[in-house]
Amino acid sequence: MEKSKGMLIVVSGFSGVGKGTVVQLVFESMPNLQFSISCTTRKPRAGEENGVEYFFLSEEEFEKKIAAGEFVEYTKTFTNYYGTLKSEIDKPLDRGVDVLLELNVVGAKNIKKLYPDSVTVFITPPSIGALKARLIGRGSETPESLSRRLKEIENESKDICHYDYVVTNNVARTCADEIVNIIRSERLKTSRQNLKNLFVQED
Repeated sequence: MEKSKGMLIVVSGFSGVGKGTVVQLVFESMPNLQFSISCTTRKPRAGEENGVEYFFLSEEEFEKKIAAGEFVEYTKTFTNYYGTLKSEIDKPLDRGVDVLLELNVVGAKNIKKLYPDSVTVFITPPSIGALKARLIGRGSETPESLSRRLKEIENESKDICHYDYVVTNNVARTCADEIVNIIRSERLKTSRQNLKNLFVQED
């Protein structure tokens, strides 16, 4: 039977909601899933490596890729660019590999327009109070940046209704398991199967 095309999964969530931890646990449960590494012009945080969490580019390098049409989507938040390379998505999908993207709401909207059959998942916190505590606990937020983050969260919350699924990160492992179950269920949809080849006899 001809191999089905890979599935594109987009995961979003508020800043500080714990997306990174949850996504890492999803990959531990689904080792054949491929992570699409985004590009950014922000500086690496402690422990981050180029080509692992992100491709860290200068603003000039990023804008050259924009001009060359290499991005399937990109956005500028605060003072930094973020973008997804076409090659990071299309090549593995064509090989039948499922790809997971971690994007903000703007990026997720753009991907959904270009890949209508993509699966979008939004991770919410147990409460805004819990999220605020997580942001403060990171120790990297000034009063000004915290206020800006909370305003951004308020704006992003208006777009949650456009996602296919919403999961709450109360316990990271449970949240990851819910996303794994979503992916497994989506794979079983008839629209994702090559049923026309099911009864083709092999010579």
